[in-house]
Formats: sequence, C-alpha cells, structure tokens
Amino acid sequence: MKKKIMSLLEQFSKTMVQPIMYVGVVGMIMIIGVLLTNQTLLGVLPFLQWGPIQLVGNLIYQAVMTIINNLGILFVVGLSAAFAKKEKHSAAVIGLLSYLVFLTANNVSLNTFKMIITPNEFTGLSGTGQAEVLGFQVLDMGVFSGIILGCVVGYIFNRTNHVQIKNPMFQMLSGVRFSFFVMIFVSLFMGWVAIWTWPYLQNGINGLTGVISRTNEFGLFLFGFLDRLLVPTGLHHLVYTPFLFTEVGGVQTINGQTYSGAYAIVMAELKDASLPFTDSIYYMMAMGFTKMFAYIGIGLAFIYTAFKQNRARTITLIVPLMITASVASITEPLDFLFVFVSPLLYLVHSILAGVFIVLLKLFGVTAMSGGLLNSVIMNVVLGVEKTNYPIYFLLGALQIVVYFVLFSFIIKKLNLKTPGREVDANAVQIIKPSSEVKKSQEAVSEGIDAENIVNGLGGKDNIIEVDNCFTRLRVSVKDVEQINDDLLNGYPNSGIVKKNNDIQIIYGLGVPEIRNAVQTYLENNK
Repeated sequence: MKKKIMSLLEQFSKTMVQPIMYVGVVGMIMIIGVLLTNQTLLGVLPFLQWGPIQLVGNLIYQAVMTIINNLGILFVVGLSAAFAKKEKHSAAVIGLLSYLVFLTANNVSLNTFKMIITPNEFTGLSGTGQAEVLGFQVLDMGVFSGIILGCVVGYIFNRTNHVQIKNPMFQMLSGVRFSFFVMIFVSLFMGWVAIWTWPYLQNGINGLTGVISRTNEFGLFLFGFLDRLLVPTGLHHLVYTPFLFTEVGGVQTINGQTYSGAYAIVMAELKDASLPFTDSIYYMMAMGFTKMFAYIGIGLAFIYTAFKQNRARTITLIVPLMITASVASITEPLDFLFVFVSPLLYLVHSILAGVFIVLLKLFGVTAMSGGLLNSVIMNVVLGVEKTNYPIYFLLGALQIVVYFVLFSFIIKKLNLKTPGREVDANAVQIIKPSSEVKKSQEAVSEGIDAENIVNGLGGKDNIIEVDNCFTRLRVSVKDVEQINDDLLNGYPNSGIVKKNNDIQIIYGLGVPEIRNAVQTYLENNK
C-alpha cells in the first residue's frame, strides 16, 4: 500500500513538471518588464523614462502578469495533457473547455443563490473570498481549481476516450468527444458543489484573523506563516486583507484624522517624518520581507544541491526567478517549482517566514518592505531612527543564510527532487555515450530518427508511456532488458538513465520535439 501511494505521489510530482516548465519562462521574461517599469530604477536611470521603452516595459509586464494571475488555466491544460496517455492535444483542449464550463457553473451558482459579492470601491474583490477569472466572478480557489480539474480531466479522459458509439444518431460522441461530453457534466457539478464546500476553508481562515490580532508575537508568526503557506490555494488573501484595510490591522489617530488598517496607518505615518512607525508596520513588512531575502537563499540552495550535470541549466532556470521574487515581490514562479515536489520543504519555508517576522519586531525594526530596490532607497531616505534599517538588512542576510543552509540540508538528507535533482545519480544506472559514439552522433543530421529511438527502447510493444521533462525523454517500458543502448546512441544525447522500468534519455531543451516525433511514430505504427 505504501509503495503504491509513493508511486502515485511520484507520478503526480513528475506530471506537475509539465505546466511548471512554462512558469520558469514566465519568470525570465517578467524580470525584463519589472526592471523597465520599476519607479525607483527610473529615478536612477532617467533614460528609461523614454516613451518607447516604457511602452515595451509595460507591454511585457502586463502581458506576463496576466499569466501569473491566471495560473489556474496553465495547470488545468498542462495537467490534462500530462496525465493523458495518448492524444494529449485533445486532452488539453478538453481541459480548457472544462475550465470554462467550471467557471461558468461557479459564477451562475453564486448568482442564483445570492452569494455573489459586490466589489469594494478601493480594494475590489481582494479578501472577499471571490475573484475574477477570465471575466467570471467566482470563488477564489487560487491554482487549486485548475489543479483539481486537470487531474479529473486526465483521469476521465484515459478511461473514456476509447468509447465508440455505434448508433448513427449519437456516433459523433465517440472517442475523445465522449470524454468531452462526460466532462461537461462533471465540470458543471464541480462548479456548483464548490460554492458549498470551499467557503468552509475560507471561513476557517477568516476565524484565524481574530487569533492573530489578539496574540502579539505569536499572532505575527501566524500571520507570516499563513501568508506563505496558503499561496497555492489563494486563501492567503483572506489573511492579509483584513489587516491591511480594516480595523483588525490597527486604528490610529494621526494629526486629528483616524485611520483604520495597516496600509492607511503606515501611509499616514510615512508622510510625517516626525512620527515613528507603529506596530501596524509589521503586517506590511510580512508582505515583503521574506519575498526579498528568503527566495535568494532558496534559489541558491536549489543551485547548490543540483546534480553536477544539471547545475548549468538549473542556474539558467532559477536566477531569473530569484530576481523576480526579490525585486518585484512576485514569488509564484519559484513557489510552484517546489511546493508540489516537496510540501514538507514548503512547510519549512512558511515556518521560517513567520519566525523572521517575529525577529523583526523583537529587534525593533520598523523598515519598509516592497521590492529590494525600492526598500533600499526608501529606508535610507527615511533614516535609521525611523526604520532601524541596518538591522533590517542584517536580518535579511541572516535569512538568506538560514534558508540556504536548512534547505540544502533537507534536500540532500531526504533526497528531494527539487530543480536539478530530477534523477538520483546514486540510485540509477547512467550510461553516457563514449567519445567514439559522440563523434558519430555529431555526424547525424538534424532530422529526428524516431524509428531508431523506438527500436532502441525495445520496439513499440515494449513501450508503455512516453513523456518528457525539461531536458529528458521519460519512457516507461515493460522489459528494461530489451533496451538497446547502441541504437539509442545513434541519435545525439548526453546520457541514458535507467531506474527499474523507467528510462530517461537526456536530449536537452529540444526534447519536446523528440517526444512528439516518437509519439507520432507510435500512433502511425499501431
């Protein structure tokens, strides 16, 4: 039973890689838009204010932010295709259409039962438990709506896409169209049932706000902890919004005017240099401190623990995401690289986030957080007396070190499959092409010899499933003894990895085209 559960978890982890691959690209492009539109950087480099540069920067930033704000689509389409054993393109289309049906059902159900919430004039739907997705006002389920639906689509697609209906009147519902037919009703049901189940989670989080506001340092720990832990679910909005915009985050009278909520209070205290920051500042700091420093430590740990042969590409993947998190406070691209690979590691991350917010208060730090560039300049301008920023940056450096050391230890100790560690070199057989084979590979034309690859894998009858990750063709085979290394080495690769009946061939970033060629060959030679 344990072996079966671990196998399912490993399969889910490998499948999650498919949509997450694109998140890395998003992060790389995002940093360009962030740097071109950052107000602090514009003050230092005035030439960036030139109209065409700003147009390009805003186009990049807004376009990529649309992806960040709609990651549910990425996961539902990506997981639907990744779980499908054949006709992955059809599964992806069904995943997208099912998501639209799900959103519509959720929106219509909320309206029908008078549960729809009117957006606030200033804060919109933030903190209400609802959000706008693709123009639909629905329950705010973060990426979980896409993940859950993607898994359901993959499961149902694999069990229904072979169904053939002989009745001429309904024959058009055969095959993948039958899978879509089934998913319409499943998606409708899921959209409806969500309005009765998901709010229980939301109400539970809402109930914690009172505990946080009443328990001083423990409350701050809980605030920082939940702000990170709940990011994948979208429920973190319910934690921070009341503290930022309502009296839960404090009430202060400043120069004769009363302000409610940490955001309004801090903005008022910011305008008057003679006023010290009150404790409301800590709710603001919890939103940015960990984003600025922790993700540098996380990224360095991923790079350090990556297997040697994977380190170069790990650096290419991780560094832009570290910069995006630190400079732009956008952490989702890096979060989703490890939250599902190792929930334990993400739990440790959330605990550390809460601990460091408490340390900031214990050391009397009242600095501003909001992106590394902005934070450095703003706190220096405000001065040491108002912010105690030297301790702030010392604690930031300490957080980087703590994250790096602790993450590196846990990753190695538990042999976690974080970026760059997709295969354990000590647990598998790795066959690298010899120098003579490499010379012969260099003479191979650019055309993909799918037939040779299939024969090298023991033939089409020996192949159970074909997939790929960032750089590797992943194949499940019936009999590993039928693998012919010489045939596989007939097409350029950097090594063949064998672990039980799982075969991985390291082709590099062009592996999606190779996978498509192999799958096309298999489909055409049934």
